[in-house]
Amino acid sequence: MSEVEMQDGAVNQSEEQVKAGSENTETDWEAAREKFESLASAKKLRTPRSQYAITIAVSSRCLFNMVEERQIYEEHGLEKYVKHQQEHEEEPLRKGPAFPLVKALEAVNLRLRELYPDSDEIFDVVLMTNNHAQVGVRLINSINHYGLAIERFCMTGGKSPIGYLKAYLTNLYLSADPQKVGEAIEAGIAAATMFQMKKDLNLSDKQLRVAFDGDAVLFSDESEKIVKLHGLDTFFEHEKKYENNPLAKGPLKGFLEVLGKLQKKFHAKDLRCDCPIRTYLVTARSAASSGARALKTLRSWGLEVDEALFLAGAPKGPLLEKIRPHIFFDDQMFHIKGAQEMGTIAAHVPYGIGQKYNKGTPITENTEKS
Repeated sequence: MSEVEMQDGAVNQSEEQVKAGSENTETDWEAAREKFESLASAKKLRTPRSQYAITIAVSSRCLFNMVEERQIYEEHGLEKYVKHQQEHEEEPLRKGPAFPLVKALEAVNLRLRELYPDSDEIFDVVLMTNNHAQVGVRLINSINHYGLAIERFCMTGGKSPIGYLKAYLTNLYLSADPQKVGEAIEAGIAAATMFQMKKDLNLSDKQLRVAFDGDAVLFSDESEKIVKLHGLDTFFEHEKKYENNPLAKGPLKGFLEVLGKLQKKFHAKDLRCDCPIRTYLVTARSAASSGARALKTLRSWGLEVDEALFLAGAPKGPLLEKIRPHIFFDDQMFHIKGAQEMGTIAAHVPYGIGQKYNKGTPITENTEKS
C-alpha cells in the first residue's frame, strides 16, 4: 500500500471516529438534557389550576420570622418599615413557624405528581399578606432563596386580606394575627393563629404530619359547653347518652376532609403504609367514657385519622413531642403553650366556649396586626 493510500485510509478512519464521537456526544447530551429536565420538573412543579387545588393561605409573618421588621413598624411607622425592607431586600428573611409545613406540603406535591402527573389536586400555597407591594421584592427574594414553590401572592397594602380568602378558594388560612383569624372563621374558612418558635425544629421532610384537637376544632363545641357549664360528670353522662349521635362539624373539619381525600389517592396506589400524609387526633377526652362518640362522628363523616390519642386530661405536650407534627391545632391556649414548651409548632383556633376561659397566651410579640 502506497504512502498516499495509507494517509487516505487514516483520514477516513479519523473522520469515522469524529462522526462516531459526535453521535455519542449528541446521545450523551440528549440523555443529560432529559435528565436535567426531569429533575427541574421534579423540583419546580407547575402551578395547579386553583379550582382543583387545596389552597393554603399563609401570612408573611407565619412563613418568615419578621419580629425585627415588625418592631420597626410599631416603633417608627410604615415609611421606615418599607424603607428598611427595601434596603435589605437582598437579605433573605429567616424561617417562620409555617416554613416546615410549607416544605412538607411541597414534598407531598412531588409524590402526588409522580403518581398523577396530570392532576391538579395538589397543595397550592398562597402568600396572603397586608404588606405593601414595595415589600414584595424582599418576600420574592426570600422565597426564591429557599426554593419555595409559591407563585401566588396577595398583597393588600395595609388592608385586611380576609375578603380575598374566598376568592382564592382557601382551604386553610394561617396568620400571626388572631383578629384576622377570628374573622376568617366567622366567614366559614378554616383558620388558625401561629406563633414564632424560639428555635428551628428538625421535622420530617418526607411525611406531612398534622395533629388536631377534637372538640371546638374538628368538632363543634357542643360537648365542651357541657364540661365548662356543668362539669365532667354531666359531660360523661351526656356523651354516653348521645354516643351514636354525631357531633356537629368544627372549623377545621373541612381541612381534615381534604387531607383525607389526598390520602386516598395514595391508598388507591396501594401506598397506605408509605403515605406521605399522616393525621392525628390528640384529645383530652377519655377513651372509655367519651372516646367512642368522637370516633363514631368521624366515621359518620366518612373520615378517619391515622392515630387517635385519648389523654383523659393529661398534658398533650409530651405526646406531641413524640409525634413531631408540622402543625398542631387546638382551641385552648394552655394546650398551645404546653405544646410549644415541648418544642411543637402549635396553632390556636379561636372558636367556641373555650375562648372565655384560660386567657393566658404564649405570644412573644405583638400580634394585633398582621
